[in-house]
Amino acid sequence: MKDACVTVHIAARISRMSDHESAEGKSFEKSHTILLVQPTKRPEGRTYADYESVNECMEGVCKMYEEHLKRMNPNSPSITYDISQLFDFIDDLADLSCLVYRADTQTYQPYNKDWIKEKIYVLLRRQAQQAGK
Repeated sequence: MKDACVTVHIAARISRMSDHESAEGKSFEKSHTILLVQPTKRPEGRTYADYESVNECMEGVCKMYEEHLKRMNPNSPSITYDISQLFDFIDDLADLSCLVYRADTQTYQPYNKDWIKEKIYVLLRRQAQQAGK
């Protein structure tokens, strides 16, 4: 039941987000993005990665989780996971945020975990729709 609640909650947030997205335009999707990660409360563990677009960054978060799963299950030939497990992983990180470049203001706009989860949901939904065609 928890998965259904997460899906409904995320879907509601995405429908509200779509108006904001269209106002920003497609160039927003192609904006340089810096991912800031702090896996634990220890500040020495902080790291960052940069990407050419928001979507590449979201794929990077998914890959980070997949690498975590590989470390946790080194003898498994294949690993599958549900989006709710990915979101739990994100929630369990001490901090995860990203900075997205805005050409109109020539600044980086910060975004939090909830925004990242929304973007991942949209990305994975698009990928699933394309795979189903």
